[in-house]
Amino acid sequence: MAKRENYISWDDFFMGVALLAGKRSKDPGTQVGACIVNEDNRIVSVGYNGMPMGCSDDLFPWEREGEYLETKYPYVCHAELNAILNAASPNMKNCKIYVALFPCNECTKALIQSGIRKVYYLSDKYAETDQIIAAKRMMDAAGVKYIQLEPEQESILLSFDKDSV
Repeated sequence: MAKRENYISWDDFFMGVALLAGKRSKDPGTQVGACIVNEDNRIVSVGYNGMPMGCSDDLFPWEREGEYLETKYPYVCHAELNAILNAASPNMKNCKIYVALFPCNECTKALIQSGIRKVYYLSDKYAETDQIIAAKRMMDAAGVKYIQLEPEQESILLSFDKDSV
């Protein structure tokens, strides 16, 4: 019997893990996940956008607009930062991160400081904002490569049917 040939690529796998992690987010508007991977293609950490530990997501706002303190922005921890903070080891030198949305400038600072050298992303829908322009300037200056992933798969279906395993 020959090996199966329709398995997913590493890039699609890791982006799939990031997208699945994003499904944990309680944010009604944006669910972003991140997956950090080392040079041996081993997952170092995952994260998603959400409230910091100890801050009930029932007590803080999820609004996108309004008075700053009545929006989610001063409170939500982004997926990339959560993935960095969730890592079992602080050593992420030469790691890569897979994230659904291009990282903001604040997350970019943490990515650079942690030693991550490649960023794979799906969407760059905020490319024209100051935060993303600043993020790209910092990545360019620090030699961090950013690559918009063109997945080989259009979608991946997961089934929890025990008989399909």
